[in-house]
Amino acid sequence: MKNETSLVVGGAGFLGSSLCEALAEAGQNVRAFDRIAVPLPRGAERIEWARGDFFNPEDLRKALKGCRTVFHLVSTTVPGTSNLDAEKDVRQNIEGSLRLIELALAEQVRRFIFVSSGGTVYGVPGGIPIREDSPTNPICSYGICKLAVEKYLHMYHATRNLDYCVLRLSNLFGERQSSAMGQGLVNVLIRRAIRGEPVEIWGRGDVVRDYIYVKDAAEALVKAADHGGEHRVFNIGSGRGRTVLDVIESLELVLKTPIKRVFKPARAFDVPVNVLDISLAAAQLGWRPRTDWLTAIENTCRWVRDDMAS
Repeated sequence: MKNETSLVVGGAGFLGSSLCEALAEAGQNVRAFDRIAVPLPRGAERIEWARGDFFNPEDLRKALKGCRTVFHLVSTTVPGTSNLDAEKDVRQNIEGSLRLIELALAEQVRRFIFVSSGGTVYGVPGGIPIREDSPTNPICSYGICKLAVEKYLHMYHATRNLDYCVLRLSNLFGERQSSAMGQGLVNVLIRRAIRGEPVEIWGRGDVVRDYIYVKDAAEALVKAADHGGEHRVFNIGSGRGRTVLDVIESLELVLKTPIKRVFKPARAFDVPVNVLDISLAAAQLGWRPRTDWLTAIENTCRWVRDDMAS
């Protein structure tokens, strides 16, 4: 895929910005589509910014011109808010995704990569770790919409020969993650801890999640663009579960300060445990996370400190 142009829809975002840098470092020409352009320190000479609105077909059509691979990273909701207006979630995220797919087909895009959610599409799992062929019974609109787009991609593959790949990412954390939408437990906890504020824990702190560092996730997306095998859906996570209390203890170790806990009632949309089986990605994509947990936490803490000071 070298010397081709890849379009990253949502290129100014948390994951999108890291993906743009990773693609550029892999020798790709990158077109980053978003409402704003952000300065990126790595690979900037290969990254072209296309500013526009995801819901404007003309903006998307212009951005797609000449691109052979599309990475679709845009979502307007998060799991905690998606159930508040499920109709809006469907209208923006399913209909918006279908519009992008149709436009990509019209522009003869070679490959379509979709970022789905390994943390929500499965719902309450029947067994751990969760494989790609495990039942999918999401209990939040966010997961339902992600799964619906996956199914539409399969339909377009069967009926119009669209080459696609789906990566079901677990809980992302790392540099450039905003806390504005309340998503990203690790980054939210770091900000509160640095400010000396107590951290809020929903339930007893024993909810288990699989956390993946953003730069490792970006590497998985780069590898997915070159994947030519029969498997099209991959779990991308650490393959290890950590409770909320485990995360807090790791932050205390890195920040070298105690963190006060405030316990609140459990939330209905939180599944009790989610740990992904990543063996298929290892076998088919040649990918495994490379960054040590505490190293990733240290990198994230350093970035959050700088962000809060700026």
